[in-house]
Amino acid sequence: MSVKKWDLLRLTLLSLRSNLLRSGLTMVGVFMGVAAVMGTLQVRTISQQVIAKQLSQQEAPQALLFSWTLDFQHEDLEYLRSRMRDEVKAIAGISWNISNAVRFQDIERENLDSKAVTRKFLEASGRKLLQGRFFTKTDIEKYRPVIVIDQKLAAELFPNDNPVGKRIFFGQRPYFIIGVVETKNSLFSRNQSEGLLLVSTVYYEAMTAQRQIDRIAIRPYHRQNLEKVNQRAEQLLKQRFPHEKFRGFNNIRRIQRQEETLTMVSRSLLAVGVVSLLVGGVGIANITIATVTERTPEIGLRMAIGATQKDIMLQFILEATLLSLLGGILAIATIHSITIIVAQTFTLPYTFSTFNAAIAIGSSIFVGVGASFFPALQASKLDPVAALRGN
Repeated sequence: MSVKKWDLLRLTLLSLRSNLLRSGLTMVGVFMGVAAVMGTLQVRTISQQVIAKQLSQQEAPQALLFSWTLDFQHEDLEYLRSRMRDEVKAIAGISWNISNAVRFQDIERENLDSKAVTRKFLEASGRKLLQGRFFTKTDIEKYRPVIVIDQKLAAELFPNDNPVGKRIFFGQRPYFIIGVVETKNSLFSRNQSEGLLLVSTVYYEAMTAQRQIDRIAIRPYHRQNLEKVNQRAEQLLKQRFPHEKFRGFNNIRRIQRQEETLTMVSRSLLAVGVVSLLVGGVGIANITIATVTERTPEIGLRMAIGATQKDIMLQFILEATLLSLLGGILAIATIHSITIIVAQTFTLPYTFSTFNAAIAIGSSIFVGVGASFFPALQASKLDPVAALRGN
C-alpha cells in the first residue's frame, strides 16, 4: 500500500529534523553554489543596467566621418544617402565646438556644446524634440536666424518661462528660439553639458562665407551594424575622393568595449558558480549515500509494512529537494540584501530580477534532485529482509 502524500511529507520533515547537522551541511553546500550563481547573475544584471543607462544618456549610436584635408559639402551627404538607404536610418552634417557665448538679458553662458547641423540631425542623434519645432527646409533656404536649445540650457536661461519664441544672442548675433531638445552626452564629452543647435546654412554661409561640413554623422538601423556601416561609408567616400584620406569612429566604442569585457567576466564568473553548484551537488550525493547506509534498517522496516519502492525513492528525493529549495531561497535572499547595500553605497541602478532568481532556484533544485536520484534509486531497490538485518 502506497504512502499518502501528506504522510510522505511528514516523514520527510521528521527525517530532516532528526539529523539537523546532516541537513545543515547539505544546505550549506547548496547555499554556496546558489549564492555563487546568483551573485554572478546580479553582477551581470547591474552591469547591463549601467550600460543601458549610459546609452540612454548618450546620443544614438552613430558613425562619424571626417577628413583632415577635406571639408564636406551638402552634395556629399546626398551621395551617401542615395547609396546607403537600406543600411542607415539617417545621415546628417555637423560642425562642433563653435566657440561663442550665449546671452539672454543679463544671463550669459560659455563653453557650450554648440553645433551647426543639417535637417536630419534629430534622426541621426536620436534626440527627442521636447518643445516647439526643429529646422525646416524653409529655415535653411531662407537663412533664418533661428536656434534650437537643449533642455539643460533652457532651464538655465528660462527657469520659469517657456523659451520658445524668445530672442537670445549667440556670438553677438540675435536668434529666435524655435525648439527645445533633449540634453545628451556628445561624442567628445562624457558629461551632459548645455548645448544649442544652429541652422547649418546660417553658420556655414552667413557666418563663415563657406558651405562646408566638418563631419558626417551616420546612424544605422541596428547598433550591431555600426562598424560595418562605418566601413561602407568610408569606402564610398574613397571612391568619390580617391586622393583623400578619411577616418571613421563612433560614439559607443567605449561602451562596446565595456560590453565585451562584461561578457568575458560574466562567463568566467558563471563558470565558477556552476562549479560551486556542482560541488554542492556532489556533497548532496555523498550525504544521501551515507544516509541510505545509515537508515538501511529503517528502509527495510518500512518496506516490510507496505511501503513501495516508489515511496522510498520519493522520500529521499523529496528530502534533497526541500534542502535544495531552502538553501537556494536563503542564498537568493542573502545575495539580494548584499546587492541592495552595494547598489545604494555606489549609487548603482538595481532592480530585483525574478528571472535571475528563477534560474538560481531552478538550478539548485535540479542539482539537488539529480544528485539524490541514484542514491534514492539504490535505496528503493534494497531487499527488505537484508535491510532489516542491516546488510
